[in-house]
Amino acid sequence: MFALVDINGFYAYAEAVFDLSLRHRPIIVLTNNDGCVCAMNRQAKALNIPRFAPYFKVKQQCERHGVAVRSSNYELYADLSNKFSNLLTQFCSDMHVYSIDEVFLNLSGMTKLWPDLTLLGHAIRRCIWTQLRLPVCVGIANTLTLAKAANHAAKKIPEYQGVCTIHSVKQRQAILTQMSPQDVWGVGRRIAKRLPLLAVNNAFELAQMNPHFARAHFNIDMANTVRELNGDAVKTWDKVRADKQQIFSTRSFGERVTDAQSLNQALVQHGAIAAKKAREQGSLCHTMMAFAASSPFDDKPRAFKHFHHFHVATNDTTVIANALTDNLHKLFQPGVPYYRVGVGLLELANEQHQQLDMFSGSKNNPALMQCIDTINARFGQCITVAGEGITKPWSMKRNFLSPQYTTRWQHIPKIRC
Repeated sequence: MFALVDINGFYAYAEAVFDLSLRHRPIIVLTNNDGCVCAMNRQAKALNIPRFAPYFKVKQQCERHGVAVRSSNYELYADLSNKFSNLLTQFCSDMHVYSIDEVFLNLSGMTKLWPDLTLLGHAIRRCIWTQLRLPVCVGIANTLTLAKAANHAAKKIPEYQGVCTIHSVKQRQAILTQMSPQDVWGVGRRIAKRLPLLAVNNAFELAQMNPHFARAHFNIDMANTVRELNGDAVKTWDKVRADKQQIFSTRSFGERVTDAQSLNQALVQHGAIAAKKAREQGSLCHTMMAFAASSPFDDKPRAFKHFHHFHVATNDTTVIANALTDNLHKLFQPGVPYYRVGVGLLELANEQHQQLDMFSGSKNNPALMQCIDTINARFGQCITVAGEGITKPWSMKRNFLSPQYTTRWQHIPKIRC
């Protein structure tokens, strides 16, 4: 049996963990540069605020209903996510962190401790709420895809009270009948648009499809999804999320950049972000792509791109930062108002099978990188390379940013006894 523990409206509810004044107010969280609505809590959803709508279009509606507006506080969300994952280790040691707010648990062998797995789901909910004040839903089933479906039912069907365990064929059929095919894990938008043409209008009808037909007309992943919906466990941790073949870090500026130093700082910052992602999945980069561009809506849009090949594959932030600085002249042109930059790591390889170069010594320092990552994971993003700069006036616009309660000393909540 597998369980999926998912935080409801994570970004929005994370804003209310330390700010008690938000506990009963509608909350929305905006994307980078305060562009669009990316998350909201239950009260905001009741106001019919459209998700991913540009903020300027819903600003008056938010002001009229007293909606709390917040910029994305990535530092706070990352720390709460780590605490969330750590708490789940109290219940199960075999777990897979699928995303910032979703964790799969392998409950095989847990029936001796918890004969009723639904009670285990409620215990998990109480623990996360008591310790973090974050609402979660738990879906339990004998396949990963059905655990996702059970989690969906736990959110949408009030009778389950946040915990749904699929333990019979009849219950599975009832849940899948109420699900849209697009809500099934592994079914993308393009495939979902084709399914009604095959008389598939809900998840149960999708489960009735022949796996061989699904593979022939879609792909092997679709065939596996059909099998999983019928209780045949074919997906594993490794297949749930494979290592990325390319890693990118891109973002638009909060204000236009026109000087070389600011552009270099932005590129180095994105290089550091991409390098950290590569280290997290155990990958090394052979080729790096960096780009810088003005807005495509400018009268004369300009864009620059450069590829850099490393003789020895790397995921070392300092090596990547030096390469970006050395090639800055290929991206910077005076007079261009830069709007967006990014760094991509290409031709990734597993660091356990690294191919060395006899004539080029490696400049990688894995011990230093591990030290930096460990400190940043514990105390927040407190160590960076000097090339990223300090003040960063070019950074993305976050006018509604809440305090970083758990990663900045000056933002630690004060309690008056």
